[in-house]
Amino acid sequence: MAEAADFQGTSPSPARRWLRRTGAMLAGTPLLAGFLQLPAGSPAEAATPAAPRAASDDGSVAVSVDSLTPGAPSEGDTVTVSGTITNKGKKAVTDASVGLRVGSLLDTRSSIDTAAKNSGDVDSPAGAEIDDKYTEKFSKLTPGVSQPYTISVPADELDLGQDGVYDLSVTLTGETSDQPWEQTLGVRHTFLPWQPDELDAKTKTTFMWPLVSTVHMTAETGSDEEQTPVFHDDDLAAEISPGGRLDRMVALGKDLDVTWVIDPDLLASVEAMTTRYEIPGENTDDQDVVGGHQEVAKRWLTEVQKAVADKEVVALPFGDPDLASLAHHGTSVTGSLRHLKEATDVAARTVESILYVVPSTDYAWPVEGAVDPSIIKVATSAGADKVIVRGDTFEGGRDLTYTPTAPRPIGGGTTAVVADARLSTVFDGDMTRASASTQAVQRFLAQSLTLALQTDRPRSVVVAPQRTPSAAQAQTMAEAIGALQDSTWSQPQDLTTAAKSKPDPAAGTDVPPASAYPKSLRKQELPRSAFEQIARTQDKLDRFKVILSDQSRVVTPFGRALNRGMAVSWRGRPAEAAIYRSGVETYLDTLSSQVRLIEKSETKLSGRSATIPVTVQNNLVQGVEHLVLRLTSTNPTRLQIDGDAYEEQPVAVSGGHSQSVKFTTNANANGRATVVAQLYTQDGRPYGQPVTFDVKVTEITATVMLVIGGGVLLLVLAGFRMYTQRKRAAARQAEEREQDDAADADAADKGAKNPAVSETRPTGESAPRTREDAPEQPSDPAPDTAPESADPSGTGERVDR
Repeated sequence: MAEAADFQGTSPSPARRWLRRTGAMLAGTPLLAGFLQLPAGSPAEAATPAAPRAASDDGSVAVSVDSLTPGAPSEGDTVTVSGTITNKGKKAVTDASVGLRVGSLLDTRSSIDTAAKNSGDVDSPAGAEIDDKYTEKFSKLTPGVSQPYTISVPADELDLGQDGVYDLSVTLTGETSDQPWEQTLGVRHTFLPWQPDELDAKTKTTFMWPLVSTVHMTAETGSDEEQTPVFHDDDLAAEISPGGRLDRMVALGKDLDVTWVIDPDLLASVEAMTTRYEIPGENTDDQDVVGGHQEVAKRWLTEVQKAVADKEVVALPFGDPDLASLAHHGTSVTGSLRHLKEATDVAARTVESILYVVPSTDYAWPVEGAVDPSIIKVATSAGADKVIVRGDTFEGGRDLTYTPTAPRPIGGGTTAVVADARLSTVFDGDMTRASASTQAVQRFLAQSLTLALQTDRPRSVVVAPQRTPSAAQAQTMAEAIGALQDSTWSQPQDLTTAAKSKPDPAAGTDVPPASAYPKSLRKQELPRSAFEQIARTQDKLDRFKVILSDQSRVVTPFGRALNRGMAVSWRGRPAEAAIYRSGVETYLDTLSSQVRLIEKSETKLSGRSATIPVTVQNNLVQGVEHLVLRLTSTNPTRLQIDGDAYEEQPVAVSGGHSQSVKFTTNANANGRATVVAQLYTQDGRPYGQPVTFDVKVTEITATVMLVIGGGVLLLVLAGFRMYTQRKRAAARQAEEREQDDAADADAADKGAKNPAVSETRPTGESAPRTREDAPEQPSDPAPDTAPESADPSGTGERVDR
């Protein structure tokens, strides 16, 4: 930034203050002349230093200014300064006195920087001490012991003349045993803005109040209907709890005229905490550890809703992506800008649904406001037309003696909103010490007043502090903003109004080249490998989501996790960032593997055709569809699938179930054939790992069929032969019985005709029996065939031998 002119116009301060200061100078003139007329002292006296230099620039006594009220006094006010003095030396300090001194007018912004840098230097000019009655005495300061002090002085007694910033110092004088004369042993310089009357052209000041945190949520969610979120730590609960960093940001900001700059991911994460959430490695049954901060989360969101009501809210892209890293390493990776566009699109919806306000998404905020042409191009690619940059990385303009107004047109319809570097960085550092906080507040007010006195041009100034202020830094900022809002030279303004204000035609509009980008910031950027991993994970997500019956259960958490993977908060934490991105990809691989083909062993196939089942298993909670299962034969001359080399069938499997898909095969030859089963999405992309198995084909040939047929015929003929033989045997037996019956009848007839024959036989004696007439034994089996005959065989009759 160009500095203010060294010569400031005289402000309309009361004439009496000018006369009093002039009178004091005239009264001191005779005294000075008297000193000049004193005779020369002895050599010994000349060798004795009047004000010996302390052992170090900071002196042997440390002086702190822990409070200065009011920070910007007006006429009639009483200025009260309090703090501590600590003897850092080895000798006791006696006859110590703490007093106030008003130094010279600091009429340029660079002179304020110099004074701040040398705030503890005892050799820096400190001005004349105020009346002795406004001092505090200490008879003895013991080494290592701190003593508090408080000095109150009416503003009218400070002899402040011209409007502007004065060097106000607290000095400690005293003696030591080895240096027994009065000397300055410690000092602390600070700043006292003096502008009792209202300025005609007040500076319009915009203060950005950021609500941004680090990444806390993972891509993982529970399998329940509510999709219980999973956090990788519970640090966010500490930030939003009473007294936490984000709790203080909300409590302090609600009473300030500021523009709220919010990362929607923070709101979404806290909203997820309003119900049950889980942390890996913790006992999820213990509600005090997991899910025990619902009320804290609800209370914090309620307070944010109240704080932003009727205030301007700017929504950063979801997850606060690192624009510089994306510009320098991500644009060469396909799809990287897609994530920035998605993060911008979802930002407004997230903020509006949680805070019930419509935010502005027209702003991009690179890290520390550092830009080059590639960053500007990336920042505006998602729709933002205003880029918040910082003055120390953006040219202010040639030969300007004042700080120009914030908006600068840089071409292409894009406006660079240049934040003042000095006002934006004054709150960096450790603000837990009261002295550091007070110094930051006074320096902020001093820079603001000096800027306002540079010119009577109407100007808009933007303050863009660090992204994640600590609780102490937030407290210091709030004190500075409160004092500024009560001042006579500044008035609050929202960011949108500041961005629309008329640009200064003399201000520089050239975007710094890539070579001017700070090396310290470039070292912290996300590497190209980070964007490659994000792109690889996105490609896997695109393959996975098309098979799901309810894509939102996966697309939403993973999409937001990929946005978080390129967050600004990963700067300086490369190991943690890599672990987070790998965790997202690994979890997606785990989910994708839940839909798979079941391994198969060797399958035996007998016959010319058969069916082969292939099982698809779905271990997801939701169903899958839009899948195609392809079964391919690597040797179609031996084994064909449905008459071809492969066959495809659609697949749909309910959640937690398996389904077998059957394929018809045709065998052309014996042997072993390898078959490959592979799932595909409907767009023809392979899904999951293929399953390969062997099919052993045993084909039935024509010769085998002939042999089998001949055997069956022989069996039929043998059965027929047995049947005919048994039939013939039965016919013969019937014929023989008929012949026997006929013979018995003939014998009976002959006996009747010749009775003498029967009478000559003895009584009871029967005729001798032949073998044929002998009675048949019960155990004798019936003859299988008829008795042999000597008669010639009949025509066609088979003879058993």
